Amino acid sequence: MATELDLAGRVALVTGGVRGVGLGITRALLGAGATVVTCSRTAPESPVEAGRPAEHVTADVRDEESVRSLVDGIVARHGRLDVLVNNAGGAPYALAADASPRFHAKVVDLNLLSPLLVSQVANAVMQQQDDGGAIVMVSSISATRPSPGTAAYGAAKAGIDSLVRSLAVEWAPKVRLNSIDVGLVRTEQTDLHYGGEAGVAAIEATIPLGRLARPEEIGRVAAFLASPLASYVSGATIAAHGGGEPPPFLAAAASAPSDPSTNGNQE
Repeated sequence: MATELDLAGRVALVTGGVRGVGLGITRALLGAGATVVTCSRTAPESPVEAGRPAEHVTADVRDEESVRSLVDGIVARHGRLDVLVNNAGGAPYALAADASPRFHAKVVDLNLLSPLLVSQVANAVMQQQDDGGAIVMVSSISATRPSPGTAAYGAAKAGIDSLVRSLAVEWAPKVRLNSIDVGLVRTEQTDLHYGGEAGVAAIEATIPLGRLARPEEIGRVAAFLASPLASYVSGATIAAHGGGEPPPFLAAAASAPSDPSTNGNQE
């Protein structure tokens, strides 16, 4: 029984695989031996490499024709598609009361409907392969807790986790589907989002493991789920969030003045 993470001979597609978390995933898959194709709407500034380079195709995952051309091209070049990692997504900050219906529709389209579209096209290929395939959805902890300022994004990610559970039933036994609820990750945009290193340090202090994730750590989770090591894992959501977020009442209780008369007892 194999106990090493080995994707040699596998062909993988990583949407949005050239920056941030996607870059970490691409490098992890390359490091495990897979042939990796990345896609995004624009070409990367430099090739993604991890011992050897990934291929890149410019494509829009929101457009059906573009997605079909992308997948058909991969199959024409490599003869198969074994792994899909749906990583492309995101949303700018906007309060739900102020954002337009069009804004909300675009967020849901990118973060829920587009991964479904790419998965449908990939599944059609995987179902015809003797050993099927694996699909990994990059979701978010926003799927499981309030997401003020990115409400539509959080709702879309909750939809992704639900979608995985349903498609794992519909597309079995040939195709396994799982999602990763990703927590806070240190990327090239981190300082801009959180007000520099002081802001990042304050946030890290709230995370049980004491720091933001590195992209390659998320990449290794994706590589595991895509590999034969996870051959009996399907319909699952893996939390990669450093232990989660302690409930706010704990901080509030710690900062509140104590009442000596209680002596810490509860009735």
